[in-house]
Amino acid sequence: MPKSFSESVLVFSGLDPSGGAGISADIEAINQFGITTLPIVTVLTAQNTCEVTHLEVVDCALIEAQYKAVAADIDFHVAKIGLLGSTEQINIIAHCLSEKPQLCVVLDPIIRSSSDKQLLDENAVLAMREQLIPLTTIITPNQSELAFLASDLDESNAVKSLNCPWVLVTGTDHSENEIEHRLYQQGELHASFGYVKLPGEYHGSGCTLASSISALLALGIDVDIACKRALDYCYQTLLSAKKLGKMQYHPNRSKPT
Repeated sequence: MPKSFSESVLVFSGLDPSGGAGISADIEAINQFGITTLPIVTVLTAQNTCEVTHLEVVDCALIEAQYKAVAADIDFHVAKIGLLGSTEQINIIAHCLSEKPQLCVVLDPIIRSSSDKQLLDENAVLAMREQLIPLTTIITPNQSELAFLASDLDESNAVKSLNCPWVLVTGTDHSENEIEHRLYQQGELHASFGYVKLPGEYHGSGCTLASSISALLALGIDVDIACKRALDYCYQTLLSAKKLGKMQYHPNRSKPT
């Protein structure tokens, strides 16, 4: 992982017109740490705080052209990956990132929406596991996403099966009162972080977490410290969340870091 300061983070992410998740959330969170986002949109969506109704995958040639244009001009050391749309898209992004072997990559493996819509098919999940995760510095699955990536394994063995040095397993989707997030390094439990579960449903908390981790890594902060600081920041955004729509709350990412 690079230790030098970087002023920007490259982001591959979907566009959420409700502003709660996706590229809007990434930009808001990363900017809070004084870092500039270099955004490449992967999927256009029709969604709100209640549901996802339509997805349109951005052409792979355009994504590759955008990446090459940015990489030829701006010296970034960290990339954050959110919603991806297809096996082909995953493969082209993996090819692009493999050209920068010193790049620090944060992957939020979005497989299903918070409204329980399937966003990636089995072939795309397999491509993510085989092509993208080996290029990644840290992956931030919730427990359901980890089960998709490594089925029929308990958490410890699922993490060990992933070819990734750091895995932060978030526990929000499998808890009622107390939340425990567990950070693994090289397949071994490194640290755990506990929080009181807040009432209500939140739109974009996973995006907020992964993006804030990427911003802290761009500042040269070690992975484990970046995870703790990002988790604290994300929790504060939920404590002051805003009810803009009819269902899920928007994290208030403008809170001080």
